[in-house]
Amino acid sequence: MLKLFKNHMVILVTIFSLLYLIPVDQRLLWQPDETRYAEISREMLERGNWVVPYFLDIRYFEKPIAGYWINNIGQWLFGHHNFSVRFGSIFSTALTACLIFCLSIRLFHNRTTATIATLIYLTFFLVFSVGSYAVLDPMLSLWLAAAMVSFYGTLDAKSTRQKFIAYVLLGIACGMGFMTKGFLALAIPVISVLPVMVQQKRLKELFCFGPIALLSAFLLSLPWVLAIAHHEPDFWHYFFWVEHVQRFAEDNAQHKAPFWYYLPIFCIAGLPWLGLMPGALLKGFRERKTRPQLFFLLSWILMPFLFFSLAKGKLLTYILPCMAPLSILLAAYAKDCAAQTRMKAFKINGVINIVFGVFFILVFLVGMKWMPTFLLYQSQETPKIILGSVCALAWASLGAWSLKNNAQNWQYAAACPVLFALLAGYLIPKKLIDTEQPQHFTQNNKALLSGSRYILVNSVGVGAGVAWELNRSNIMMFHQKGELSYGLSYPDSKNKYVSAADFPRWLAQARRKGDVSLMLLLSEGEGTPTHLPKADKIESSHRLILLWYKKTS
Repeated sequence: MLKLFKNHMVILVTIFSLLYLIPVDQRLLWQPDETRYAEISREMLERGNWVVPYFLDIRYFEKPIAGYWINNIGQWLFGHHNFSVRFGSIFSTALTACLIFCLSIRLFHNRTTATIATLIYLTFFLVFSVGSYAVLDPMLSLWLAAAMVSFYGTLDAKSTRQKFIAYVLLGIACGMGFMTKGFLALAIPVISVLPVMVQQKRLKELFCFGPIALLSAFLLSLPWVLAIAHHEPDFWHYFFWVEHVQRFAEDNAQHKAPFWYYLPIFCIAGLPWLGLMPGALLKGFRERKTRPQLFFLLSWILMPFLFFSLAKGKLLTYILPCMAPLSILLAAYAKDCAAQTRMKAFKINGVINIVFGVFFILVFLVGMKWMPTFLLYQSQETPKIILGSVCALAWASLGAWSLKNNAQNWQYAAACPVLFALLAGYLIPKKLIDTEQPQHFTQNNKALLSGSRYILVNSVGVGAGVAWELNRSNIMMFHQKGELSYGLSYPDSKNKYVSAADFPRWLAQARRKGDVSLMLLLSEGEGTPTHLPKADKIESSHRLILLWYKKTS
């Protein structure tokens, strides 16, 4: 048994290393998300202010504090490079995988099922894509998973003392989720557990013990809640009204999308295990009474999914918390199918992976013929297209291998995304590198930028990339304020913005004090701006352009 457990651990550690550790430093930071979170945490460490988030020396109230704390740990431990920026997401994904393993054992008392569940989770397309990307969603998913694991502890408790402790842990997890991404972390566990408590006729217990969880979440959050209110009295008004009410409910919500938006996203997110999903979800519903643990998982999947579908503002990463329970439900379904030699779902899954791989092989082959009009690739990027075809071929081949021996090799589907993950950094088109990864352009023009007393940008994400690469936060906004509009409304931040109309006058005064760099992210097809003062030097790469103005005497 010990040897089998060690073999399981070797498999999981190997997959985790291949998907999350080895490839993570091969690609530059993407704007706006990764550059934003890298820079906010860098400034927090530099300032020594762990209460109020600042972004380019401007107040930034869009998110609470705990996510930045976790990112700070990565930068503090590993220094100033891309891995440290993504450490928080990778670390959170690893801990979530550990929770899945432990909960699976508790639910099914089987290490093989637990290993399969963890393997499925780590290889979900959405999980490994977001889990090595510097955003707050993997951290939120961690705390929501911890909350649901704690909640199951309340259902499984053998004494009042155990139940009390489980509700305290539930509150702590919700409190950390709240401090990572706000009130959402309090709503999701509640709507996820309600159907379970109704089915088991334990609503009275929820009302009796629920306040314990609320109190522990409140006490955990209270020190920072009071501290931020003391330093920035307007924080809670902005954070609650703009970031919650407007984003999720009002007509002017950000990232508006239709109700069905997450259906295709959910299918893509579930690769390379899509073929198992219909049967697993149906199993959870059919056996909701005889196997209540399956209904617990089903409720944990569907209730957040419906909640985010009803919200007017949508982002594809919002459904990441659904993937943890889905992986366990799929593992239970797969284990039952294998035990009863019902191989149809495994065969369907293998065929889906073959079709997915072959489709992208055809896309890349057609792209080679019709270059340079193919998507984002340019004519000189044929090696990238060939490499992409190889990754798609590997995906299809492993899908075919999973069909061997009457689909007895179905677990090999876990290897489908490995080559893609390892080589993803080498597949990025140059057009995207030039516009979405401003580190590249910044590195190529570091001498001009470093020597400039003033640096202005018209894109917040690009500005964050410049600030991170140069280790300086005194970047100014030009013409557009973007997500910094609120912070720039404070009197002490108004000098961080220069309008296009004021730029010639401002430039004449600024050049007397030092060199000035203006970096612009142009619209597709837009040429070098002619309405701006003539620059002493111009550097450009696709949609990024740097106008450099020399100091005048």
